[in-house]
Amino acid sequence: MNPVRSWLRPLRAIALCLVVGGMAAAASVFGQAQHFSGERALEYAREFVAFGPRYNGSEGLAKAQAYLRKQFAKDELSEDTFVADTAVGAQVLHNFVVKFPGKKDGIIVLATHYETNYPLRNTSFVGANDGASTTGLLIEMANHLRMGGKPREGYSVWLVFFDGEEAVKSWTNSDSLYGSRHAAAKWANDGTLKKIKAFILTDMIGDKNLDIVRDGNSTPWLIDVVKQAAVREGDQHYFFQSSIPGEEDDHLPFVQRGVPSIDIIDVDYGPHDSAHPDGYHHTPEDTLDKISAKSLTIDGDVILEAIRMLDQR
Repeated sequence: MNPVRSWLRPLRAIALCLVVGGMAAAASVFGQAQHFSGERALEYAREFVAFGPRYNGSEGLAKAQAYLRKQFAKDELSEDTFVADTAVGAQVLHNFVVKFPGKKDGIIVLATHYETNYPLRNTSFVGANDGASTTGLLIEMANHLRMGGKPREGYSVWLVFFDGEEAVKSWTNSDSLYGSRHAAAKWANDGTLKKIKAFILTDMIGDKNLDIVRDGNSTPWLIDVVKQAAVREGDQHYFFQSSIPGEEDDHLPFVQRGVPSIDIIDVDYGPHDSAHPDGYHHTPEDTLDKISAKSLTIDGDVILEAIRMLDQR
């Protein structure tokens, strides 16, 4: 055996390992870059929950609003402050809108509510799933929408954080959805509504046992887009395996004005027994241990794919 070749052989093997290893590492990085980080979304939700209950007038809500301002300080953030005539009197509410401009003429809205239930203000209810999980989802979504100051190739995407989704006294058409009703009316008046190609609402989808239902109030073709996005991501068994007649949620004021809208929601949250007639929904047991990074990853991947599909319409 040639002693030179014998000496070079281990070096070649090392070089080959480095090349292959580098390619694998690069593939891993690119693969991670393509996927939504449910871990980061969960961490944002954790920080949000740490502020405590976020009902109107609370210290926790003020901290949550300051947190949103800080998260989007370098983005195109607008804060819509308005006075709502609620069932317990006038209340000052705050919607937040973060705009990521696109090259196409039109807007995709991705929304959530961020406050907690006012009637539960004397409990420890922090809404880990109901409000915080989807707030974390949207904050992480911004990391996929920032283009270094350049416009997106598709439509503009607006992240919207609604205040006042919850009833102040008991749920009625007038005592609920304060933030979304205000925004829909405002955007109808200024012409924004006509530019919205799709309104995507997220609610209670951090649930570890993820089961997103088909909502009867959502636009059928937009449900089909999200369903196809789930198929493309291999997550179809988490979506639309069951149906509900019609969910009253922050998408409703937009549905009523003819905007294509969908409520991506998991209404089956926790056990349903005598102690939990509605599961963990609106109970102090809606805590961080009930939500997961895996569910938020699934949500984020499917929504990102749905946005890509909408961009191509």
